[in-house]
Amino acid sequence: MADAYKLDCESEAVDCRFIIQSEDEAEAIELAKNHMREGHGQDYSDDELREEHLQVV
Repeated sequence: MADAYKLDCESEAVDCRFIIQSEDEAEAIELAKNHMREGHGQDYSDDELREEHLQVV
């Protein structure tokens, strides 16, 4: 079974229910970057998202 990459924003911001999960790491990072920028006004690098927020499931 392939790995999937997941961002569960609720674990960071209790008032946000945004969740993404994808088998494509690049897609997951792009969706996470867009959400963090548009939903929370924060910019993250790919490496920051990978190390601090994305889970491999």
